[in-house]
Amino acid sequence: MMSEISYHQQQYIRHQKREKKLVLFLRIFILLFFLVLWEISARTGLIDSFIFSSPVMIWHSFCSMCRDGSIFPHLSVTITETLVSFLFVVVLGAGMAVLLWTCPRLAKITEPYLVVLNSLPKSALAPLLIVWLANERTIIVCGMSVAIFGSILNLYTGFGEADPEKLKLIETLGGGKKEKLMKIILPSSVPLLLSVMKVNIGLCLVGVIIGEFIGARKGLGYLIIYSSQTFKLTWVLMSIIILCIIAIILYGLLGLIEKRARR
Repeated sequence: MMSEISYHQQQYIRHQKREKKLVLFLRIFILLFFLVLWEISARTGLIDSFIFSSPVMIWHSFCSMCRDGSIFPHLSVTITETLVSFLFVVVLGAGMAVLLWTCPRLAKITEPYLVVLNSLPKSALAPLLIVWLANERTIIVCGMSVAIFGSILNLYTGFGEADPEKLKLIETLGGGKKEKLMKIILPSSVPLLLSVMKVNIGLCLVGVIIGEFIGARKGLGYLIIYSSQTFKLTWVLMSIIILCIIAIILYGLLGLIEKRARR
């Protein structure tokens, strides 16, 4: 019986490994197929290479900008602003959610305002932030504005879904809000916090790019606007691809942190 169970377990493990390899292969195949089709279409004239560029042209532009060092200031500025805004969103979002949980009356008062601010298109706020702040902090605030309100609402909602039986047990043992928070609420909300962080890193990147579109002199958002105005569309596509790679790397890093934390 034990050997039969072990055999089926081994079969299941092998099936899972094959499934992962197949998924990875198909992902890479789709990407390579798209790139090859794009390159062939540009070379044969099916699409206008001036407008749509091509993977080879983008790669050559990237290598050229790496050799003269012109791409690195834009990369460092965008990544730094994204990480700083993300750090503020995590700290302030968790802090505000805890404050709302400890003060239910304050939560009832501020909830409609948080909902409205979260629903408001942040691109509408960016021009005002440029005028009000008019310095490099504007971009960080733009990055925060996209993610902070949703983070507060999600975390506060998650805090309210803690196990009521465990909370009642804390009350029975004479514990107060501090004990509930430290023993039940925060430990049980770690998976939620990690999930919210994975979403927020992408939102912060979006907010930073919106800010750079409007009021920056460095950064990938500025490079996209400058390139589009000077009809260097290869630079535009190169910047967009770099942003996709940055988003994948940041999301992947948080995914690894989430896996380790869950273990």
